[in-house]
Amino acid sequence: MDIKHCPSCGSSRIKKVRGSLSRTFEGESYTVPSLTYHECPDCGERAYEPDAVRKIQAKSPAYRKELAVR
Repeated sequence: MDIKHCPSCGSSRIKKVRGSLSRTFEGESYTVPSLTYHECPDCGERAYEPDAVRKIQAKSPAYRKELAVR
């Protein structure tokens, strides 16, 4: 996946980067290391590739709770 323009603001300065994502859901913190995503320096938008989304879902307590309901 190669994004040339930010999907939010249209900037052509969007760059592919590697980093970690840290979030909290209902008081439970989690970190997803080594994600590859596109980030816009103008508006801060992040666009995640399918592999990164799968990694986020695997670590996210929100997604675990959704799977438990099914």
